[in-house]
Amino acid sequence: MKKGIQKIYTEVAPTYELANHVLTFGMDIIWRKRAAREAKKLGGNRWMDICSGTGELARNMAALATSAGDKLELHVVDGSLSMILLAKNKKHMHKVKFTLADAGHLPFPDKSFDLIAISFATRNLNPNPETLLLYLKEFFRVLKPRGNFLNLETSQPPLGIIRRLYHLYIRLIVRPVGYIISGSNAGYKYLSYTMPRFYDAQGFSSLCFKAGFTKVRSRLLFMGVAAIHIAKKSA
Repeated sequence: MKKGIQKIYTEVAPTYELANHVLTFGMDIIWRKRAAREAKKLGGNRWMDICSGTGELARNMAALATSAGDKLELHVVDGSLSMILLAKNKKHMHKVKFTLADAGHLPFPDKSFDLIAISFATRNLNPNPETLLLYLKEFFRVLKPRGNFLNLETSQPPLGIIRRLYHLYIRLIVRPVGYIISGSNAGYKYLSYTMPRFYDAQGFSSLCFKAGFTKVRSRLLFMGVAAIHIAKKSA
C-alpha cells in the first residue's frame, strides 16, 4: 500500500464503517454478507481476507464458519495498523490470524490458501491496469490449485442513464458527505476519484483472466453499481 493511501486509511479508520453505511444506504452491509455466503459455498478451510480494513467481511465469514461448526483458518491481512486494531475487537474475530502486510508482497508461500477475498479495496490497488495485474498475480500465487479469488467492489452500471446518475451521486454526495462524517477531505476526494474510474464487470473479468485464472463469473449488485467476481485457479 502506498504511503499516501495508508495515511488516508489511518485518518478515516474511526469513521470508516459509518461513512460506508451512510453513503451506500446500508447496502454495503448486505453485500458483504452476500459475499461471505458465496465464500462459504466455495469451501476450503484456509481463507484470507486481503486489504480487510476494519474486518467487516472477515467478521461475516468467521461468523458463518462458527455457526456451522467449521474448522476454518481465517487470515486477515491489511496494510494499515489502525484498521487491524479496529478489526481485532469485533465479535467472532478471536480465532482470526492478523497480518500487517502489503497486498503486493504477501508473506505466505505459494499455493497455501483455498480462498482469497477482498471487499471495496481493489480500487486502491489500481493506479493502472499493469499494477493491478501484479496484485492479482500475487493473489494467484498464494492460492492452491482449484482455489478461488472473490472480489466485491464498486463497478460501472451497464445502463447508460444509471451510470450517469451513479457518477453524479459520486460527484455531488460522496465527497462532501464523507468529509462531514470523517473530517478527511483527502480520503473522500480520493474515493470520489477512484469510483467512477474503476472497471465494469467485463473489464475486471478480463484482468482476472490475464492474471492466470481460468474461470471467472460475476454478478451485478443494485443495477451494477457494485459487483461480485469469483475467479478460479485451475488444478
